[in-house]
Amino acid sequence: MSDQDKSDDRDGNRKVPPDRPEVAKWDPEFTAAIAKTVGAAIRRYFRSDVRGLEAIPPAGGALVVANHSGGMLTPDVLIFAPAFYQRFGYDRPVYTLAHYGVFVPPLGSLLRRAGVIEASRENAGKALRSGAVVLVFPGGDYDSYRPTFSENKIDFAGRTGYVRTAIEAGVPIVPMVSIGGQETQLFLARGDSIARRLGLKRARMEILPVSFGFPFGLSLIFPPNLPLPSKVVTRVLEPIDITAQFGEDPDVAEVDQHVRTVMQKALNELARERRFPVLG
Repeated sequence: MSDQDKSDDRDGNRKVPPDRPEVAKWDPEFTAAIAKTVGAAIRRYFRSDVRGLEAIPPAGGALVVANHSGGMLTPDVLIFAPAFYQRFGYDRPVYTLAHYGVFVPPLGSLLRRAGVIEASRENAGKALRSGAVVLVFPGGDYDSYRPTFSENKIDFAGRTGYVRTAIEAGVPIVPMVSIGGQETQLFLARGDSIARRLGLKRARMEILPVSFGFPFGLSLIFPPNLPLPSKVVTRVLEPIDITAQFGEDPDVAEVDQHVRTVMQKALNELARERRFPVLG
């Protein structure tokens, strides 16, 4: 890496030539610092338990597909990524796909240095073909704001783009499930009908979630309540080789159904282990 590559621009990004992909902005030293500080604090706060990391292929691209939990202050990435790096080291990055709206300065530049990239098939494909692990939450906000009373349900809102991404990149899908995030506050409703009535879809807002928590009580996205220290358990499942299992011309809907079925079974198993809300 050249001295220019190591330097920062005004927004805090490492300087990279314009013809290099967004994934080139990942900074392993910065990521390690985040994992050892913020990641460690998150692990202790949520008493997190990440199981099955040995299922992730030791080399080559892999698409980790997970359910999303915890609303706006979701701990998912800061629980999984540090555990991954602790096991595999920092020679192979974890890239997390995120909505373009989170990349506002100065946060956006810091997120990119930590491996968060704008969700697009092009970005995901480049990352996967480079041999990286890419983490995607197909359900997005729709999933992370699912009501607490139906927390143990895999629901991607019909989104199947992740399957096409894996097929095009020629990489396995690694399902992953997590439980406990929907107990960090009481999520009452997604508010999708309210969002439709208010015409928020024009602003690309399909939900207006209603939740109850500490310290603000009732919240419609804002103000965001602080998450309760709910125990979060994450489980990585066996990789799915799409071509081997579904043939050279796989049906996207069939693959998606299989992935969600495998994930639902694993999430049900975690739910049966859980004795008390929040406490775990």
